[in-house]
Amino acid sequence: MTEWMYTVDYLLAGALLVMMAIGIAFSAYMPALNKWNKRYFLTLFSLLFLCAVTCLLSLFFYDDPTKAATERVIYFFESLFMSVPIFMPTIFLLHCSHEKIKRSVLFYAMTALLCVYFAILIAAQFTDVFYYVTDDNRFFYGPLYKLSLVPLVLIMLLNIVGVIIRRKKLSNKHLVALLVYLIPMSAAIIVQMFINVELFVVFGMALFAIIMFVLILSDNMEQYMRQQQEIAHQRASVMVLQMRPHFIYNTMMTIYCLCKQDADKAQQVTLDFTDYLRNNFSAIASENPVPFADELKHTQAYLAVEQAQHEDNLFTEFDTPHTLFRVPPLTLQPLVENAVKHGMKLEGDPLHIYVKTRKTNSGSEIVVENDGPGFNPADDNEPHIALNNIRQRLEMMCNGTLTISPRDGGGTVVTVFIPISKIS
Repeated sequence: MTEWMYTVDYLLAGALLVMMAIGIAFSAYMPALNKWNKRYFLTLFSLLFLCAVTCLLSLFFYDDPTKAATERVIYFFESLFMSVPIFMPTIFLLHCSHEKIKRSVLFYAMTALLCVYFAILIAAQFTDVFYYVTDDNRFFYGPLYKLSLVPLVLIMLLNIVGVIIRRKKLSNKHLVALLVYLIPMSAAIIVQMFINVELFVVFGMALFAIIMFVLILSDNMEQYMRQQQEIAHQRASVMVLQMRPHFIYNTMMTIYCLCKQDADKAQQVTLDFTDYLRNNFSAIASENPVPFADELKHTQAYLAVEQAQHEDNLFTEFDTPHTLFRVPPLTLQPLVENAVKHGMKLEGDPLHIYVKTRKTNSGSEIVVENDGPGFNPADDNEPHIALNNIRQRLEMMCNGTLTISPRDGGGTVVTVFIPISKIS
C-alpha cells in the first residue's frame, strides 16, 4: 500500500471516529429525540464507532509481518461489527411501520441471513476459501469471498423492498432517511465483492447514518415543538382560569347586602358580575387573540363590580380611541385587577386607575397606570407572577411584550405592546 493511500485511510478512519463520537453525544443528549430513537441511534453509532476502532487497528498492524494473528482477529471483529448496522434498518423500518417484530416475516428472513453470514464468518477462521491472512500479514480474497457477502447484499435489498412495500405507513422523512441509508450502502457492498474498499464502505455507512439521524432528528424536533406548543397552550388555558376566590366571595356578599339596601343597584352589580364571569369562561374556549373591544367591555364589567364594593375609593379613567387590534384573551382585565388589588392604599385614600391605548407606526400599545404605592418584588412576588403569566401568553400568541415601570408621583405603569405584523 502506497504512502498516500495510508494517509487517506487514516484520515477516513479518524473522521469516522469523530463522526461517530459526535453521533453518540447528540443521540444521548438531544432532548427532542424520543426514547426509542435515542436508544436506536446510540446503538447504531456505537457499533459504527467500534467499526472505526477496528479499521484503525487494522491499519496500524497492516505492515507488521509479525502481527498476522492479530490482523486475523481484527478483521473478524471488523466484519462482525459491520454486519449488524446493515441489519439494524430492519428494526427501524418495522418500528416506524408499527409492526410487531415477533410477527414479522421480514425480521425472521433478515435474522436467518445474518445467521448465515455469521456462520460464514466463523467458518472463514478455519478455511481459506473465503479470505485468508498469510503468515507475513498479507490479506487475500479466497475463491468464495463474493459468496460470503451475498447474505449482506440480500439483507440490504430486502430492506429496500420492505421500505417500498411499507412506504404508505412511513412519514416522508422516515421514507427518505431509510432510502438514503440503504441504496448507497447496497451499491457499496456490491462493489466490495470485487474491490477491497471496506474502509470506504464503513465510512459511507457512517456518513449515511448521520444523514439518516439528521432527518429523523428534524422529524422529532417538529414533534417536540408541537408538544411544547401544546404544553404552552395548556398552560395558557390554565392561566385564563385564574380568578381571585376572595373577589368572588366579596362580590356575592356585596350583592347580598345590596339586596336590602338598594335592589336596583344589586341587580346591576349582578348583571356586571354575570358579564365578568361569562367573559372569563368564554376566554377558556378561545385559542386565538380576541378583539381589544371585547377585552375593554370585560374590564369595564369587572371594574363596575369592584366599584360597587369600594364605592368612593376607586376611580377609573379610560382614554382608548384605538381599539382595532387583537390581544390574547384575558390580557387587559387581569392587568387592571392586578392594579386594583395591589394599588389600594392602606390609608384608605382613593385609588385612580388609568387605561390608555394608542396606535404607533409599529403596532398597538396599551398602558395601565395606578397611583397606588406600587409593589416591591422583594416584599411581594405575587403581582410579578400574575404579570409574568400575561407576558408568556403575549409572547406565545401575539409576539407581544409587557413591561413594568414605576409611575412618576407614585404608583405603577404596565405597558403592553402588540406588533403590527400580528394585528388581525
